[in-house]
Amino acid sequence: MRGFGVHTSMWTMSWDAEGAARAIDAAKACGMDYIEIALLDPASTDAELGRRLLSKANLPAVCSLGLPEACWPSRNPDRAVEFLTLALEKTAALGATALTGVVYGGIGERTGHPPTQAEFDNVASALQRAARVAKDLGLAFGIEPVNRYETHLINTASQGVAMIERVGAENMFLHLDTYHMNIEERGAGNGILAGREHLRYIHLSESDRGTPGQGTCDWDEIFATLAAIGFDGGLAMESFINMPPEIAHGLSVWRPVAESAEQVVGQGLPFLKGKAAQYGLI
Repeated sequence: MRGFGVHTSMWTMSWDAEGAARAIDAAKACGMDYIEIALLDPASTDAELGRRLLSKANLPAVCSLGLPEACWPSRNPDRAVEFLTLALEKTAALGATALTGVVYGGIGERTGHPPTQAEFDNVASALQRAARVAKDLGLAFGIEPVNRYETHLINTASQGVAMIERVGAENMFLHLDTYHMNIEERGAGNGILAGREHLRYIHLSESDRGTPGQGTCDWDEIFATLAAIGFDGGLAMESFINMPPEIAHGLSVWRPVAESAEQVVGQGLPFLKGKAAQYGLI
């Protein structure tokens, strides 16, 4: 997980033969160092085909997901571990190096109340078991805090760190996202500093999830702080252009966030790479 990557949502949310080929070809054409695969339905993922396509393209990969409601660990840790185990096995079979994202719950999981100790206990129990599975498979295992409108469980870098340190697994890492940080942190730099001991991965996403550089994220603060902590992990551009209805609902995206994937890649990627180079990150 080093250098610049891109989330497959730029081109597809379906990791089938057509979607995989399209995303891999586009990522290679953009000069990406790796690709982040949205592993939303592990059971239907053709890992053998995906591994073959990735290997042919010489393109490393990581996987990410959020759990379906029936498998939310806050309510059903055993079902969560079953789902995460399958997802981790598919991640390894794809030849990817990590599984990350909202591994502690679902996108859109909200009770209308602050999280309870029982919910945190269930989440920690599930993550401890899943982290052991990941370690046995040689995988890193990440936690991505997301904003209060998508979950009531883990919204900030500090909360992510607290869960990682409670689980105590050496293969776990913190995965931040500038879109969520723009909502939840008292400055993106503060979030990066709070998570610096565990931070290995960051989504570079604009304040409206659209084209980086055309919103209100303070990119100088973000890249300057990453440089200050000596960040050498994965920088992944993320913008949701192609989404199935259930994901759009969970993310509360009701209108196009950019004109096209071509606009995001053609304008946003050079902007982000320019900032990364300016601050000595690439």
